[in-house]
Amino acid sequence: MEPMKNQLWTDKPHNFLGLALNFTRYIITTEKFITRKGFLNIHEDEIMLYRVTDKKLSLPLSQRIFGCGTITLHAKDSDTPTKELRSIKGPRAVMELLDEAVQQARQINLVQGRDMVGALNQDPCEDDGENCQFE
Repeated sequence: MEPMKNQLWTDKPHNFLGLALNFTRYIITTEKFITRKGFLNIHEDEIMLYRVTDKKLSLPLSQRIFGCGTITLHAKDSDTPTKELRSIKGPRAVMELLDEAVQQARQINLVQGRDMVGALNQDPCEDDGENCQFE
């Protein structure tokens, strides 16, 4: 397969010996995170980077021995609210790359972090002062 347009990073999950012997590929472009699975029948799942709300890095001993780790992405996506990049090489570098790519995608799409969360932390007194309770 030919490289995708604006591709920043790609890798496969590595097994318990640190080898990438499977038909899953993770791809990060300037706009999307893509999971491609399959050999004959290929299925792709995409998450727009500006929709990513949180990232988590897990470094279990069994993966750390081979320089691998697992990154969990949380996104405002109806199909895939949580996505795991399992057993990838150099997980800290990938986290930094994701941070930069998410920030750039948010700037391009004019989205800020608070736009993704909604009005959960909004002060009820802020609008018109009616529903305020003072002690």
